[in-house]
Amino acid sequence: MKYYAIKFNIQTSDDMLQVARDLLADSAAEAGCESFEDTDNGLTAYAQQEIWNQEEMDSQIENFPLLDTKITYTVEDAEDKDWNQCWEDEGFAPIIVDDKIVIYDAKHTTLDELSALSTNAETTIAIDAQLAFGTGTHQTTRMIVSTLLHSDIEGKRVLDCGCGTGILGITASKLGAQEVVGYDIDDWSVNNTRHNAEINKVENMEVLHGDSTVLNHISGMFDIVMANINRNILLQDMHQFRDVMSGNSTLILSGFYEEDVPLLLEKAKELGLEEYGRKTDDNWCCLALTTTHYHTCR
Repeated sequence: MKYYAIKFNIQTSDDMLQVARDLLADSAAEAGCESFEDTDNGLTAYAQQEIWNQEEMDSQIENFPLLDTKITYTVEDAEDKDWNQCWEDEGFAPIIVDDKIVIYDAKHTTLDELSALSTNAETTIAIDAQLAFGTGTHQTTRMIVSTLLHSDIEGKRVLDCGCGTGILGITASKLGAQEVVGYDIDDWSVNNTRHNAEINKVENMEVLHGDSTVLNHISGMFDIVMANINRNILLQDMHQFRDVMSGNSTLILSGFYEEDVPLLLEKAKELGLEEYGRKTDDNWCCLALTTTHYHTCR
């Protein structure tokens, strides 16, 4: 498998460099990048040559949300090895969310290591990440998991948009959701979600391949819709999320920064959605929206 190494140079203030790296990694993922390494002046990303989309990358940089930040990059052939496999082989340390859920690396965490954790968590989720986003290490994932922990999930129908590893849908299932549907535009993410559902003994999760247009072919409405995707895709797809939400549904969004909130709330208002909860972590944000008053806003 042949890879490109995309070497990004980020010109920004010292205190915003890591924030810019995080946001750029999300943007580069939209252009086909799979794994990332921090550098002194920015970031190096790796993408399979057959799926690298330079036009999309240029568009992402043009619409980069951090002001006073300049990004340039070069593309060259990467050393001939599986860079993403290297990341997978390193694994990740167990993550505890609100002392109620433990998310751990299915490949690298032993039962002894789990039992040694200082937590009263009753729910554990094993994630075997294979070319997919969503291990719980990122702030956006943790905030949505925390939001689910404080939501009424029991017996609900849940939609996971851009499911990645399936971590959010699996969490919803383990918290009592009656049915979970997930979709992702990347076929490796679809396969990874199905794999992770299996190792977590989740049997009520259906996973579809495609973008938000797959929602046109799904019957019925959802009580909870989740999307951990970048700002531009959220703005583009929010009307389709709304179309599959019942009259008293919840929409949980993350994958964006605090400065993006006004744009998202403006779009939400157009669709008759209103904010009822918000979390922030290192300038990343998670919004919870409701359709409770939709009949008075439409």
